[in-house]
Amino acid sequence: MHAAAVVDDVVVVHGERTLTDLDHSRLIRLAGHRLPPVLDDLLAQADITSSRTVRADVVTMYSRVELLDVHTRRRQVVTLCYPQDAEPAVGFISVLSPVGISLLGLRAGDVARWQTPHGEECAAVIESIQFQPEATGDYHT
Repeated sequence: MHAAAVVDDVVVVHGERTLTDLDHSRLIRLAGHRLPPVLDDLLAQADITSSRTVRADVVTMYSRVELLDVHTRRRQVVTLCYPQDAEPAVGFISVLSPVGISLLGLRAGDVARWQTPHGEECAAVIESIQFQPEATGDYHT
């Protein structure tokens, strides 16, 4: 059984997230940013693995994922990125956003849950991972 917590409107289930060692260290180094407490918690609780051995179905940084909204059934493709590369209008979602935090380290088939700034509860199934850098042999992005 995994312990769940709601922090800053994002549900975090401990022990159910996997991060690569590179993503983990880069996220910790986002010192110029005040990390949301839920991301601090995720970084402390996630399973850490090598970039070379991470499963291809895990959402890592710069993964492009297809989401299916559980309420509206709307499909959307987003890429999880660092804040400096975020362009929500074209699908580049910051890892510091509620959506980004909710996706990080989950696997295809998992349900990401978050709350909008207006208090709306959102949930989306990770239908597929269309691109993951590590799966293509890119261990440095």
